[in-house]
Amino acid sequence: MTMKILLLSRYNHMGASSRVRFYQYIPSLEAEGIHVTVANLLGSTYLEDLYEGRRRRFGDITGAYIRRLEQALKSRRFDVVWVEYEILPWLPAWAEAMLSHGGAPYVVDYDDAVFHRYNMHPRAMVRALLGGKIDAVMRRAALVTVGNEYLGDYARRAGAKRVEYIPSVIDLERYHVTAPPANQVFTIGWIGTPVTEKYLSRIHQALREACENGSARLVLVGSNQAELDGVPTEIRTWSEHTEAAEIQRFDVGVMPMPDEPWAKGKCGYKLIQYMACARPVIASPVGVARRIIEHGKNGFLADATADWVKAFRVLREDRGLRERIGKAGRVEVERHYSIQRTAPRLLSLLRSVC
Repeated sequence: MTMKILLLSRYNHMGASSRVRFYQYIPSLEAEGIHVTVANLLGSTYLEDLYEGRRRRFGDITGAYIRRLEQALKSRRFDVVWVEYEILPWLPAWAEAMLSHGGAPYVVDYDDAVFHRYNMHPRAMVRALLGGKIDAVMRRAALVTVGNEYLGDYARRAGAKRVEYIPSVIDLERYHVTAPPANQVFTIGWIGTPVTEKYLSRIHQALREACENGSARLVLVGSNQAELDGVPTEIRTWSEHTEAAEIQRFDVGVMPMPDEPWAKGKCGYKLIQYMACARPVIASPVGVARRIIEHGKNGFLADATADWVKAFRVLREDRGLRERIGKAGRVEVERHYSIQRTAPRLLSLLRSVC
């Protein structure tokens, strides 16, 4: 069955959410006769400004919104419109209403609790005008896909007609199992963006204790300059082409998170990346981490500083344990968190909407 899909993604390949939830599926979809036209809203310049803490370029954003409106007006030419989060951020759900009244049916995907940007915004005016926006987007969608149950529960409460779970996944052909690294110093690794590096402060004390007397070090991939006094830190540049190889140099991967509504919407992609490389993981017991990690079997859940310090210590001192935990994590990814598993399901869902 031939289909034409208009993909209204938020970012280009530089944006993790767009890359993981959409772009990596395009080759599989096109191999099945589905043609995907990509129309991202924001490009590399926007993300570079965001990550460097620079002011947004109003002219560029205005141009992006105008192009997005033009793209949405062409939706009748397609069988399905595939949307990341919403069509026009920070504006009411006008474009989605237009699609639901005569345009192509749309599928909207969430791997973040973007609704909390509006309904928990510190300004009352934003909450009043946009607090229910994402609810409306979900209700009007032919299908809502979500990366975890927190997002799914919200979509169902919002009145979405149909909600389906698709986890964030990796491509097994890109993430290979390699021999454990022969690091001279136990290496604690983290991968992410400058926007999420702030969560490392939650385990600052645990990292200091783990790194005392040169017994460990921290490697950050994709960070700007995390301020972690007393923690020997190396920062490496992120690249889509080298991220798997960087993780393979870790002895353990970490994902600290606060127990807050926004964090509960996260889909644990960095955990999946670590586990795909057969590296043991330690994560805060928040949101999807509880679903991915079976404590003591394929990773560790750590809440208090003492929990983190203990997990660091036992993994540093027991190479065999690191290998067993890492192998169990890889098995979990192969069973549930690879594109090889989810691509056929996504294909079926998109076809069912058409």
